[in-house]
Amino acid sequence: MTYFSLQWTITQQADGKLIRDFLKEQHISRTALTDIKFHGGAIEVDGNPVTVRHLLRCGETLFVRFPPEERSADMIAEPLSLDVVYEDEYLLVVNKPPYMPTIPSREHPRGTLANALLHHYDKQNLSSTVHIVTRLDRDTSGLVLVAKHRHVHHLLSELQKKGYVKRKYEALCHNVVEDERGTITAPIGRKGDSIIEREVCEDGQRAITHFHVLRRFRHYTHVSLELETGRTHQIRVHLAYLGHPLLGDELYGGSREKINRQALHSTELSFFHPFHQQMKRFRCPLPHDMNRLIEEGAAAQ
Repeated sequence: MTYFSLQWTITQQADGKLIRDFLKEQHISRTALTDIKFHGGAIEVDGNPVTVRHLLRCGETLFVRFPPEERSADMIAEPLSLDVVYEDEYLLVVNKPPYMPTIPSREHPRGTLANALLHHYDKQNLSSTVHIVTRLDRDTSGLVLVAKHRHVHHLLSELQKKGYVKRKYEALCHNVVEDERGTITAPIGRKGDSIIEREVCEDGQRAITHFHVLRRFRHYTHVSLELETGRTHQIRVHLAYLGHPLLGDELYGGSREKINRQALHSTELSFFHPFHQQMKRFRCPLPHDMNRLIEEGAAAQ
């Protein structure tokens, strides 16, 4: 079994520091250190076990192995197709097809992206569970960022809060959007007692979506969207709020006459890689069903 681990060669700048303080600077939490100590992890200097009270010296090699992660009982590995756009030892970027849930639920306990990822990990003999950084709705297709370990997920989540994880989408929405571009600033919260549906409401969470028109057709518009915040159903709620629900999005007023899902695709994902210390950017083309509607719209003009 392959366990997630990190290693550093100690520089003059870290000479004389306690391992505990050094690891805090590497954003390894006290909870993670407790987990390492009591659940099968290890901390070593030059191959010898040490405690977090060890004083580091310049030139030493510090090695930290995290314990294996426990998978919940409903997370079963399944040999499903997985479109991997990018992968390294820390994370993956995958292109999720429409109609595939991201994680298991009561309605969809199997056949999810998480089930496919666990099978992918098992083939690598990787002792991890699934950590989704940028989750997509079941019917939304496109790029998803996945961390291979809890610590990597923590780092990416912190970067996401600071705006270093960005997502762009393309969508087809009802009616003709008149403005070339704009920003939708409208708070989003739960609708009534629903656990699924959201709405724009005064006491909702701050939500900002930027959009610009790519092409107008007779009865619908092809738009590009960028999220500044990441609320549940944000694009779907914001476009419906403007009077332009997504094609296929029956939950928020769209029609399924032309497409059997919300016409929404995550086309671009960019993020600062916490270990490579550089920006990564990935794009993927629209799926067949959305391309078909664009071709139909162009032919009808």
